Amino acid sequence: MAVSHDHHAVPNEPVGDYVLVLSCADRPGIVHAVARFLMGHGGDIRESQQFGDRQSGRFFMRIDFTVTERTTAEALRDDFAATASEFGMDYQLWSARAPYRTLIMVSRQLHCLNDLLFRYSTGGLQIEVPAVVSNHPDAEPLVKSHGIDFHHIPVSPDTKADAEAQLLELVDGLGIHLVVLARYMQILSDDLCHRLSGRAINIHHSFLPSFKGARPYHAAFDRGVKLIGATAHYVTADLDEGPIIEQDVIRVDHTHNPEQLVAAGRDVEAAVLSRAVSWHSQSRVLLNGNRTVVFR
Repeated sequence: MAVSHDHHAVPNEPVGDYVLVLSCADRPGIVHAVARFLMGHGGDIRESQQFGDRQSGRFFMRIDFTVTERTTAEALRDDFAATASEFGMDYQLWSARAPYRTLIMVSRQLHCLNDLLFRYSTGGLQIEVPAVVSNHPDAEPLVKSHGIDFHHIPVSPDTKADAEAQLLELVDGLGIHLVVLARYMQILSDDLCHRLSGRAINIHHSFLPSFKGARPYHAAFDRGVKLIGATAHYVTADLDEGPIIEQDVIRVDHTHNPEQLVAAGRDVEAAVLSRAVSWHSQSRVLLNGNRTVVFR
């Protein structure tokens, strides 16, 4: 996102705020090289976090910085390419306030969608939502009440391939950065999972695999559970086994009936998913093999 020109800007005042995230094999000189790049652009660090993983031997870093020169994220990315190449870095550099273009997918349970749309509408999430996709029509009134396009794409065993092709057309045509499965109850094909690798987030209750099936909270009630939980993770071809971004639990007891467990589960699912989407859209989540580094 280009920085707008302001001819009345005060000298040496920041005119651009950017975020740089990177990962690479850990070795001496990484922080110094990044600092040298920032100094070359008059950069001032607002927030800096780093982590060296001794098990994987990889180094992770996130820096929020301002510059006083007039530039763009694209120009800064080009200038950082030489440093990245020297250290074999995987990196991203964005305007700190650039919103992630986000496509939300949902089926008939609307609590996570409703929570995301409310936070989005009040500026609580750094995302833009150009469209919502569902395999059922239930969510259409809610989505349209927010002025967002609704796409009903039914899915059956015979139409699954066509439905996924329609979805990918939307992802590419709308310039989507992130796909959120907000209780979308269809299993994505391995090919689609690979196409969306690292940019699709799913939410599910944490009873898996103990309580699989359509009524996990009722099965949990029968077992007398004392904790209700939820997990947000990146989508992979291994069902519900992608790198975990966030988890949370709330306590329940013998006074909760199945319907109250469902309500409690909805609350924790919505909260966990919103945090995962928030952190991802602020470039705070970095993949570390089958795990994640989350700079909160």
